[in-house]
Amino acid sequence: MTGRLAFFLLSLTLINLAITATKVSYDSRAITIDGKRRLLFSGSIHYPRSTTGMWPSLIKKAKEGGLNTIETYVFWNAHEPQPRQYDFSGNLDLVKFIKTIQKEGLYAVLRIGPYVCAEWNYGGFPVWLHNMPNMEFRTNNTAYMNEMQTFTTLIVEKMKHANLFASQGGPIILAQIENEYGNIMSAYGEDGKEYVKWCAQLAESYKIGVPWIMCQQSNAPDPMINTCNGWYCDQFKPNSKNKPKMWTENWTGWFKNWGGQIPHRTAQDVAFAVARFYQFGGTFQNYYMYHGGTNFGRTSGGPYITTSYDYDAPLDEFGNLNQPKWGHLKQLHEVLKSMEEVLTHGTSNNTHYGNMMTATAYRYNGKSVCFLGNANATSDATIMFQSTQYTVPAWSVSILKDCTTEVYNTAKVNVQTSIMAMKDDEADNKDDEPTSLNWQWMHEPHVQMKDGQVLGSVSTKAPKLMDQKVVTNDTSDYLWYITSVDISKNDPIWSNDIKLRVKTHGHVLHVFVNGGQAGYQYAQHGKYSFTYEAKIKLKQGKNEISLLSGTVGLPNYGAHFGNVSVGVCGPVHLVAVKNNTEVVKDITNNVWSYKVGLNGEIVKQYSPDNKKGWNSNALPSDRVFVWYKTIFKSPKGTDPVVVDLRGLGKGQAWVNGNNIGRYWTSYLADENDCISTCDYRGTYHPKKCITKCGRPSQRWYHIPRSFLRNDDQNTLVLFEEFGGHPYDVKLATVTVDKICANAYEGHVLELACSEDRVISDIKFASFGVPKGECGSFEKGQCESPTALSVLRRRCLGKQGCSVEVSERMLGPSGCRVPQNRLAVEAVCDITTNK
Repeated sequence: MTGRLAFFLLSLTLINLAITATKVSYDSRAITIDGKRRLLFSGSIHYPRSTTGMWPSLIKKAKEGGLNTIETYVFWNAHEPQPRQYDFSGNLDLVKFIKTIQKEGLYAVLRIGPYVCAEWNYGGFPVWLHNMPNMEFRTNNTAYMNEMQTFTTLIVEKMKHANLFASQGGPIILAQIENEYGNIMSAYGEDGKEYVKWCAQLAESYKIGVPWIMCQQSNAPDPMINTCNGWYCDQFKPNSKNKPKMWTENWTGWFKNWGGQIPHRTAQDVAFAVARFYQFGGTFQNYYMYHGGTNFGRTSGGPYITTSYDYDAPLDEFGNLNQPKWGHLKQLHEVLKSMEEVLTHGTSNNTHYGNMMTATAYRYNGKSVCFLGNANATSDATIMFQSTQYTVPAWSVSILKDCTTEVYNTAKVNVQTSIMAMKDDEADNKDDEPTSLNWQWMHEPHVQMKDGQVLGSVSTKAPKLMDQKVVTNDTSDYLWYITSVDISKNDPIWSNDIKLRVKTHGHVLHVFVNGGQAGYQYAQHGKYSFTYEAKIKLKQGKNEISLLSGTVGLPNYGAHFGNVSVGVCGPVHLVAVKNNTEVVKDITNNVWSYKVGLNGEIVKQYSPDNKKGWNSNALPSDRVFVWYKTIFKSPKGTDPVVVDLRGLGKGQAWVNGNNIGRYWTSYLADENDCISTCDYRGTYHPKKCITKCGRPSQRWYHIPRSFLRNDDQNTLVLFEEFGGHPYDVKLATVTVDKICANAYEGHVLELACSEDRVISDIKFASFGVPKGECGSFEKGQCESPTALSVLRRRCLGKQGCSVEVSERMLGPSGCRVPQNRLAVEAVCDITTNK
């Protein structure tokens, strides 16, 4: 009976799998799902850069924005911080993340890598991997390939066990092996080519039932699909006529660096790139990023990449809609989806008009779709197409339904622009008593008071300078290099004017002599090595020299990036000048003792349970190596929470024991090259549209609401490394403060505030030919006299409203123009019935 029951249950399982399994394949035109060619609109959301509580909202907003697919990397060093010690808890719960995608009815793309780049620390590789014998990353190296296979197998098996591949009824329709290897493959010669073949064979051996992709890999072996990454991929061609044209990374913005300005990419330019891609035969496109999120803890790479990974994505760092980018792309997705059958089956014909103007017509089964693409960066184009005259703005694409009616143009934004603001409780709740943060503090006890010895146990000793990542295994940003020097009055170096000269590949260097700090220095302007040189005081006899090397993220990109040395590399010299000649004492090959981390890290000074050592008196400022602690209450409402760390120098921050990332508010961006308005026309690059010149690269830091307690006992702990003060630190929420729009006639304009706010005022509304930009709109020569009253009637007191942009709704404008426009500026404010 037991055997029959087991057979019966197995039969039911097989029948269920047969019913729910999805067949995913591809041909020359598209990814096919159950035999149907699909247009796929995907967006990157990285699960460790948000929280489990944020995932459902992020994925729902992505779906509402017109996506049908979510893509993510898999982060090896997060999941295996130590060999065979795995972590899939909290925001590392990959299975839960994929199931959240499935619950929303979306597909998933799993980019296993396991090298990810992603501006993530060490490109996603665990540092212990580098420290293994005979190791060389990303090439035909047995030690590396064994470890890569072990981890990749682990991930594949976890997905299989949870039935997450489409062949099992799950949402995963594509998987990726390796990542952008073609960019650096030549540096590895024949071993690089062999490695690519091995990667393809490994992927195929898993038999997961869905296709594998290799991005930026022109020699991807069949049946791997090679794909494009970049700002524009409309001219990309796969390496086989049997493979579809796919774009795995459409960079929606760019990442931020400490000391750098804030880069932006316009909604019009992103839409232009997407429309061009589908115009010329593309059928799968992924936004990198759709939601960038936050580099919590020490996960940012680079080095010198900020804690914020906002990326100017359609969903901002905190999960808010980044308008107009989110809405403008949503409308594009809706238009293209309505044309799926024609675009994936139809024959296409291009007509070139010169001056970078091209018309593309798709026809299938009696239906037609046309694109009018103007890639000229300065000149609008007026053409006769199929006996009708069309004007296409410079650097834009018009999409024609049935090849006659323009239903979308990438340069014409018909959605709102949201002006975000950081609001504190005091600003919104006038009746509440003003609150200020009360601070406690303690010095980082880095040395013992009696003998000046650096605290902590010795990790190792060596008669040489060692690579920092070899010693720390990436368990801390900090490593002490400690040695002693005996000086007698007969020593050639003895002088009252001695300098210490240290060459380092660390990003920061603090110097201590006999327990006292002699100074510090950090690398600037993208040069992540420097020579420290300063006067020191030595005594006759034994002198202890302690060098504290600090990192700000490990390298994540480039050929052989894993071998880039970090930390004090030497030489280390004591230098005196006698008779105009340098006298040098080389201590590079002294016996050095190594101690990992700060004492505060070791004793978990950031834990809210750690009550020892805190002082409430005489709060110090502008002092290096100070810990600060305060208690705060959770801001009201549901808007995302941030903390303003203005006034501080450099360090790390924790909320209720959760590391919210590195901060470096004293590092100001260059004062040059910022602009007040950004021209969407012309090829994008990260320096094209930048803001925040002369300001901190990052001032506000995300505190996910899941990190907060429901009571007033939230603990904020700061470790201040360079010297600053916490007097200006404050908590706030991120919300829509002001709404602007400049929508064209024939569209429906939707306006919306954040969830907890309503439209409290319409400061400007003009339907006709308004002039100016958001914040400085002006009435044109003609306008409807009733537009303002219509907007007020439909929108005031509401969280959101919609208005048909037409004379029927807004009244006759009297303007003799092809299309009237509606310009609106509205204010959002907190609800009174909250």
